[in-house]
Amino acid sequence: MSKSKHKTNDVETFSEKEPELKGTLIAVFGLGAFIVISWIIVYVLFVSR
Repeated sequence: MSKSKHKTNDVETFSEKEPELKGTLIAVFGLGAFIVISWIIVYVLFVSR
């Protein structure tokens, strides 16, 4: 008996399409911009008083 097994599942293939993350990227950048703008407004209010 020889142990010559042919493994066909050695390489994992990802045939499923990855989800689109453009909406997530836009949401994260939007939230980051909102936080930065909020801090700038608070800083300007603090300096002007």
